[in-house]
Amino acid sequence: MSEQSAKPYLVRALYEWCVEQGYTPYLAVRVDANTKVPADYVKNGEIVLNVGPMATHQLTMDNEWTLFNARFNGVTQEIAVPFAAVVGIFAKETGYGMGFQPELESEVPAVADAAPGEPSAGSFQPALAPISGGGAKPADKTSGKGKASLKVVK
Repeated sequence: MSEQSAKPYLVRALYEWCVEQGYTPYLAVRVDANTKVPADYVKNGEIVLNVGPMATHQLTMDNEWTLFNARFNGVTQEIAVPFAAVVGIFAKETGYGMGFQPELESEVPAVADAAPGEPSAGSFQPALAPISGGGAKPADKTSGKGKASLKVVK
């Protein structure tokens, strides 16, 4: 029996923390053939998704996938992100969160054998790294002027 990755558990925990604190949780995603996101919003092979309760419908985070519906430019779209493609989760207002090492495409669970709407299981081992706080004070959560960013610390 292979060991289950801690990544989905950490992402869900940080998601819940953001929501309970009144922050907006954002997922940073490396887009590849296994991710289902609107291509018009992908920049440099990455997309940042607002996964807050007000921005998503039917959000599900299991141990392999993050699935939800969201509106982009007024059009509802289904979003499917394997946890292998998640490179970070952070609070928009403060930038606090966690970054993850990108994983190889071969480590992403395959969807081909799954029933429609049900991603299949797979195993992967992420390398985790906390986002550096650097001793900086968090941005004022009411100003919205601080730009959130992820920094992977080795």
